[in-house]
Amino acid sequence: MVQLMEKATKERPAMWGSSMIKFGNKRFKSPASGRGVDWFKMGFAPRKANISLYLNLSLQQHADALEQPGRHKTSVGSLYINKLADINLAVLEKMIKTADD
Repeated sequence: MVQLMEKATKERPAMWGSSMIKFGNKRFKSPASGRGVDWFKMGFAPRKANISLYLNLSLQQHADALEQPGRHKTSVGSLYINKLADINLAVLEKMIKTADD
């Protein structure tokens, strides 16, 4: 996972908080408040229940691709997988590359 995200972002991994690994920095404008919010280009958190991927892309725009990666769950901008063996890594790599465009 680290190599895929590092290659896509051309950024070194760094800790974000106590459990998330981030790649790069990005400033977003909050649609709710209009204020600037510091975040990261993409990241992930290896958690007990699953691996949480924060790809900063519209998952609705990638609905076709999301049918291919294998067993997963989604939320607004996150993809949750139980283990890497459950998913199609080629499709995941393509999504990671797209997320940094």
